[in-house]
Amino acid sequence: MEKRLKPMDAEQLREYGHKMVDFIADYYKTIENFPVLSQVEPGYLRNLLPDSAPNQPDSFQHVLDDIQAKILPGVTHWQSPNYFAYYPSNSSVAGFLGEMLSAGLNIVGFSWITSPAATELEMIVLDWLAKMLKLPEDFLSAGQGGGVIQGTASEAVLVVLLAARDKALRRVGKGALEKLVVYASDQTHSALQKACQIAGIHPENCRLLKANSSTNYALSPELLSETISQDLAIGLIPFFLCATVGTTSSTAVDPLLALGKFAKSNEMWFHVDAAYAGSACICPEFRHYIDGVEEADSFNMNAHKWFLTNFDCSALWVKDRSALVQALSTNPEFLKNKASQANMVVDYKDWQIPLGRRFRSLKLWMVLRLYGLENLQCYIRSHIKLAKHFEDLVAQDTRFEVVTPRIFSLVCFRLLPPSNGEYHGNKLNHELLDAVNSTGNVFISHTVLSGKYILRFAVGAPLTEEKHVNAAWKVLQDKATALLGESLR
Repeated sequence: MEKRLKPMDAEQLREYGHKMVDFIADYYKTIENFPVLSQVEPGYLRNLLPDSAPNQPDSFQHVLDDIQAKILPGVTHWQSPNYFAYYPSNSSVAGFLGEMLSAGLNIVGFSWITSPAATELEMIVLDWLAKMLKLPEDFLSAGQGGGVIQGTASEAVLVVLLAARDKALRRVGKGALEKLVVYASDQTHSALQKACQIAGIHPENCRLLKANSSTNYALSPELLSETISQDLAIGLIPFFLCATVGTTSSTAVDPLLALGKFAKSNEMWFHVDAAYAGSACICPEFRHYIDGVEEADSFNMNAHKWFLTNFDCSALWVKDRSALVQALSTNPEFLKNKASQANMVVDYKDWQIPLGRRFRSLKLWMVLRLYGLENLQCYIRSHIKLAKHFEDLVAQDTRFEVVTPRIFSLVCFRLLPPSNGEYHGNKLNHELLDAVNSTGNVFISHTVLSGKYILRFAVGAPLTEEKHVNAAWKVLQDKATALLGESLR
């Protein structure tokens, strides 16, 4: 008979914790045995689990058995070496250990006093990371700016949009909300549109400017300048510009320096979203992709994408922290304390949407300490090398084309239709995607660029090696051969 599980008990935690770590380690050992993309049907789990919670406790072993038999079949395995969809979501030994410690201490660090180490470590590790990226000194905590860990890049763009909105309204008057205009390319992450909805920016004032293959899908400064002039002429107020380094669809890089000059001359807040590609900029040979970041008011990268830090950990830096605090601060009686009242400390509750926050800096600290800059650079370079290898494989097969130049570790490509006609090309590639993903041996995703259905191959899982890239390419070739054979019948 299993002992009753207490709410918290050091020895039980030790015993069950060991079992859970063993379970997770075994999962990583056997991760390639699972179909990468879960093959279950919607609603599968309701038939496998009871319709109400148990009155009496179950055994831990039963729960583990259920995870193995019922939960894992419904998991898409983001950590599989054969996962090439979307963008990566890295897990690592160091990141896992930091996450474990954070769960163990389980503090809620909304203000300095609620755990001084949580606030101070966050400030320090974000200064470390800013220095690795060679960000301007204005983004360091010693001055007027500093870094903060958000949950995701969507939260990051929302908080800076709110800061920018309030800053603009202080300048032009509270009643001008309906005149405020946001600018970005149509390749910008949809999180910007959601942020505009939440911030009360009128939908027709969210300018997503068309990017095309002539700029490799980067935002054109000329088009931006033209649009701003038209808006000014009809009495609108440009207040926010979002540029992306490494767009979601194709890793396009917006020209920061040129865009930043327009932002400055029009008193706009300039935000740089480098959620995915920011990680690569710790390597000197890729740092030039964020040249011009000195013009930005805020900069964001996700350590949880391609930087070995378990989800969630999105690093946001601002040059003027007071803009964030003015937009997001509350000071209720029940949170008042000496250190905060005396303005001696940072209270991160005023830099984010929720009040509560987890001790996320621990895992980033562990990643930086246990791997070190050189190993992290090698890690990034190895994925870029693998992506280049895949790009070469695609280029050697005349049935396929690489659609946009590869910059980082994403390759955008498609199977060429045997007969002309875009519909056939789109249908063919959609069918190829489904055929490849339903094998369970590999998982890739798609996008649409200039009306063409494009396949995306994103290298970035920590376990991926060249053999996995080669195997994925073989699956793609085999399925392409089968589809082309059918289409000729």
